[in-house]
Amino acid sequence: MDSSNPQTAEGSLSWRLSAHPITLLTFLAFRISKQSVCSVLIFIITILLLAADFYYLKNIAGRRLVGLRWWNEVHPETGDSHWVFESSDPTTKRISATDRRFFWLALYSQPLLWIALAFVAILKFEFIWLTLVVIALSLTVTNTLAFSRCDKFGQASNLAGSALLSGGMASNLATGMIGRFFSR
Repeated sequence: MDSSNPQTAEGSLSWRLSAHPITLLTFLAFRISKQSVCSVLIFIITILLLAADFYYLKNIAGRRLVGLRWWNEVHPETGDSHWVFESSDPTTKRISATDRRFFWLALYSQPLLWIALAFVAILKFEFIWLTLVVIALSLTVTNTLAFSRCDKFGQASNLAGSALLSGGMASNLATGMIGRFFSR
């Protein structure tokens, strides 16, 4: 193959031999990058949707559907952080059984679905998607653990509150009886 021979060089795959090299390179760049651009857009959109889901579930849906809310506080002096749990009073706010079932089913099934997608990414040798799965799992597992703890905290608070209330009634009755006894 002689490079000085124009007939041999005419059909070879070198962009330098193109009559329109800029057009050819742009054409090839779009063909090559289309897949990666679509993947990057899907990745970014999924991350934004995960962040919106995390915020909405933590601050709105949890409070309205099951009466639970949580947040993390950091003490500025020590730098220690702790989770704060809030639950609505079941006597003042009625929680729908349907809302409660859908909430907990969706909350516990979402991490399982992301784990299944991780296996799919591994089986298809698309390891770049594991980054997205790790981010999604960290957000969904955080919400799942926090709401589970919040629910347990709320149940414990309700039990303690009802015990305190009944203890307060007993205390009032005892105080009233003793007061009457000594007032005679």
